[in-house]
Amino acid sequence: MIRQLLLAVSLICFSIVAYAQNSFSISGVVRDQKETLPGAGVYISGYKIAAAADNNGRFKINNLQPGNYDILVQMVGYLPYSKNVVISDKSVEVELILKENTVQLNEVVIRADPNRAKYIEQFKEFFIGKSPNAAQCKILNPQVLNIDYDGSKSLLTVKTDEFLIVENKALGYRLKYMLDYFEYNSRTRIIYYSGHPFFEELKASSARRKKYTINREIAYYGSSQHFFKSLYQNKTKEEGFIINKMVKVLNPNRYPDKVINEKLTKLRTIPPKTGIFKTAAKIDTAQVNFWEKQQDMPKYIDKLDRAEVLPDTLVHYYNQNLRLLNYTDALCVIYTKERESLAYSKTGFWIFRPLDLPNYEISVANLTNGPIRFYENGGIHDSRSFLYEGYWAYEKVADMVPMDYIPLQKK
Repeated sequence: MIRQLLLAVSLICFSIVAYAQNSFSISGVVRDQKETLPGAGVYISGYKIAAAADNNGRFKINNLQPGNYDILVQMVGYLPYSKNVVISDKSVEVELILKENTVQLNEVVIRADPNRAKYIEQFKEFFIGKSPNAAQCKILNPQVLNIDYDGSKSLLTVKTDEFLIVENKALGYRLKYMLDYFEYNSRTRIIYYSGHPFFEELKASSARRKKYTINREIAYYGSSQHFFKSLYQNKTKEEGFIINKMVKVLNPNRYPDKVINEKLTKLRTIPPKTGIFKTAAKIDTAQVNFWEKQQDMPKYIDKLDRAEVLPDTLVHYYNQNLRLLNYTDALCVIYTKERESLAYSKTGFWIFRPLDLPNYEISVANLTNGPIRFYENGGIHDSRSFLYEGYWAYEKVADMVPMDYIPLQKK
């Protein structure tokens, strides 16, 4: 009898909590400096959740769980707008003030750039990706891309004043992507982009929807979103992830700096002419080239530490909605339920693996700026604090699914 009572109480408490969480909402008004804006589209970044402002410019989005949300607003004649909103234990009301898009309102003379087509192709490669799914993606409005290339820094930057529309016929989504910033440094080969995607379902037949479902499952499993979601739940091993460290060790193929510098100094010093033969001494070019190559080689190389890292040593409680992740060196995350694809093996994202390790999907997460916070749905609060290598660097926008995506089948 006591056991039944305790069970009943637990169920009642769970129902109350679930109802309270589902009743949270974000509401408010969309306006400019003069008046409210009826018909404005209001979206939740990373999700398929949206609303439209009514005749009074007001909107309301219901059934939201506690968390961190980026609200996006789109209205013809106005610049795209975003606002960060945190829901903890109560609903939130906001005022969203838009600014006119002077580029749309005024006539603009655009100078032709002979390299624009080349830069757009580079942007597609490093933003959409080069996976099989990327081949089925199309940017519908490339004219909104503002492109700049700085040759002195080898830096390609791309921005937009409007939503970038990407149609993904592999996963069945149309993305409205508010691109805040994109940069690619061809010297360091580091790609960085930030923005706010909104997902819309593409209309499709039942047969096509089945293909979308299969492709979405493949895209989700093994992704960084899947990993952080399972890390939050302390189920990484159950979900197929093995966590190791990637440590830096001295490069055994490189001589010490002292030896390299001494050799180069000696080789570059031209001896005086001899008084007997009057012949000028020559620099040994081959030797100089050898030691210059030694100088250019990395001092350290990555080495996989095969000792398994336990999630409990990495993850700490931050608050009721966030967990804190902190570590030294770099995390090597191995997903054992999928093998590397042939398309991936032909790219430059491939990273070193021991010969005895099967060709599982391997990703490396470098922590660049202090501890990071992440949510139960796998979302990362401090996204620029991570630098990915391997599979997670290979998969880009073409392989994204919404943050509220729920897989249909368990691997």
